[in-house]
Amino acid sequence: MQEITVRVPASTSNLGPGFDCLGVALRIYNDVTVARRASRQHLHPRIVSDAADRFFKQSRRRAFSFSCSVTENIPRSRGLGSSATIRLGTLLALNRLSGNSLDRFTIFRLCAELEGHPDNAAPATFGGFTMVQGRAIVSASRGQRNAHPAVQRFAVSPRLHFVLFIPDLEIRTSRARNVLPSKISHIAAVENCANACALTAALVSHDYQKLRGAFADHLHQPFRTKLIPFLPSVVAAAEKAGALGAFLSGSGSAIAAVTLNSSKKIAAAMARAAKIPGRTIITHADNRGAYVLPIRSRRFAIRN
Repeated sequence: MQEITVRVPASTSNLGPGFDCLGVALRIYNDVTVARRASRQHLHPRIVSDAADRFFKQSRRRAFSFSCSVTENIPRSRGLGSSATIRLGTLLALNRLSGNSLDRFTIFRLCAELEGHPDNAAPATFGGFTMVQGRAIVSASRGQRNAHPAVQRFAVSPRLHFVLFIPDLEIRTSRARNVLPSKISHIAAVENCANACALTAALVSHDYQKLRGAFADHLHQPFRTKLIPFLPSVVAAAEKAGALGAFLSGSGSAIAAVTLNSSKKIAAAMARAAKIPGRTIITHADNRGAYVLPIRSRRFAIRN
């Protein structure tokens, strides 16, 4: 087999209080195609070459020349896991071309190390709602790793809608992290723990009405309003229109709302409240995670 296309879902992470540990895969996709080439060297973007270097080092397989292309339907720098899809797609495709020398959990771990955090890599790899135990995976370039993060994964019902407002504003993760304080109060930490536990219990039990009030956060969202000043008004508008809750997707700039009904009304309310150009997407959770496409199925990469 000389060419592989991997379909990888977007993801919304943090979910408000679950900073760097909670995430949900979404039915929006990037397709990553990797093909063996002749021996002539092929230049890649750094995001691809770093993933390849990590794969060949971990697998101890002989490196080979390859081409890589991406069909992108996930907007970049919006907090929807676009970079994770490219890294994960590259790793999974190279693994398949090399005879599946690494298991899926090891592929996840490599992707999380490359990302510097596991909250997008986990749902993109395994699908559904994921929790990663241990803060753990930080940038491998700093020489710090957690080799054995624990991941728990649960399916999400199609009854639950995810409403995304995606503004015409790019926010790089590094910039969004630079605005975070080095310390927070004990009270804020305790409230975040309580909200993250309540949110997790509601998602795992499928008792989605209990999500109300569980998305409040004190670790990152209040500080990221410096970069995304319309965040509080969009969250408030979504909840007033009937959402169970709303939150900054990852490091932004996209804002996600969760609802069982009135999704179009919520989308319209979010767009009005933002008062800047953008678009809305109404979608559901992806419970499958990344997978290799059959050759004849390599066409559309977005499903709402």
